[in-house]
Amino acid sequence: MNEQLVSMITQLVMEKMSKDTSVKSSPETAVPTENQKETLIKFHNTVANANYADEVVSPSTIEQSNEPLIKLYHTESSNHEQSYYSASNDESAYTSVPITEFKFEEDEVSESVQAAKKHTPARIGVGRAGTRPKTKTWLKFRLDHAAAVDAVYGEVTEGLLQKLNVFQVTTKVTDKEEYITRPDLGRRLSDDSKALIQSKCQQNPKVQIIISNGLSASAIEENVQDVYLALQQSLSNLKIEIGTTFYIDKGRVALMDEIGELLQAEVIVYLIGERPGLVSAESMSAYICYQPRIGTVEADRMVISNIHKGGIPPLEAGAYLGTVVQKILHYKASGVGLVAKEG
Repeated sequence: MNEQLVSMITQLVMEKMSKDTSVKSSPETAVPTENQKETLIKFHNTVANANYADEVVSPSTIEQSNEPLIKLYHTESSNHEQSYYSASNDESAYTSVPITEFKFEEDEVSESVQAAKKHTPARIGVGRAGTRPKTKTWLKFRLDHAAAVDAVYGEVTEGLLQKLNVFQVTTKVTDKEEYITRPDLGRRLSDDSKALIQSKCQQNPKVQIIISNGLSASAIEENVQDVYLALQQSLSNLKIEIGTTFYIDKGRVALMDEIGELLQAEVIVYLIGERPGLVSAESMSAYICYQPRIGTVEADRMVISNIHKGGIPPLEAGAYLGTVVQKILHYKASGVGLVAKEG
């Protein structure tokens, strides 16, 4: 672009600005008219039409046949016209748009979801932020997951074992990783433990109680004392003899078969930590079996699970276990055999 063209464009712009200032100062002017929405400056394609290479056209110029490359307008043309100028200088230059707070979802959930939440600890009706869980929900999930990991890898304290007045034995498992990957080793006592049990425990007991951390040391820490003491009291009231209770580190459920074979117990009650979940990492189970021996099938076992403060209360579970043991001794059966005899 040459200097002459630049000078002409500058002059046109200055003249137009002075006209706009005079129009705005006039009280009769409110909104630009349709005729004012014409092109102020048109730059033509110099390649297509060389005769108009340096031509500057004002709004009053006769309409050209060539389509301009650049158009500058007073206002934006659309089907629904909007004014960006107010009637007076005192008013805002732009139209105001009400601002509303953005919400990912409603704070209130439906009545059906509220009713369902009262009957389950599962994560329902917690909402989402876009495609992701809410921050509070996600942090609670991470906390519950960490508690589950701690329950599996934790250990029962020596202080609890002293309160219960029980001695400790071990299985053939050497560490937690092997316990998780080799369940078969958790179903067999170590040789030293076998000798210790035979030397310390009463032979041929009516009821033999054993305790193990299983997959949740937290469950034993939180619940076993109340369950064990309530069970002792219940069996004592029912005049049922109890053998020598002991604790097994890293034991599995089927270990009760080997202990039954070793002590020739009539009934074994096995208090063991359950596999932790994201709802509770402190849930304990009580497995009961009549004359468990090596080769006993799972159908002969009975279980009372979900023993924790959010499920079956520990004291209530201990008292109920006493009545179950009494029924097993009466019918001389457990599991599906007991159901068949009762029926």
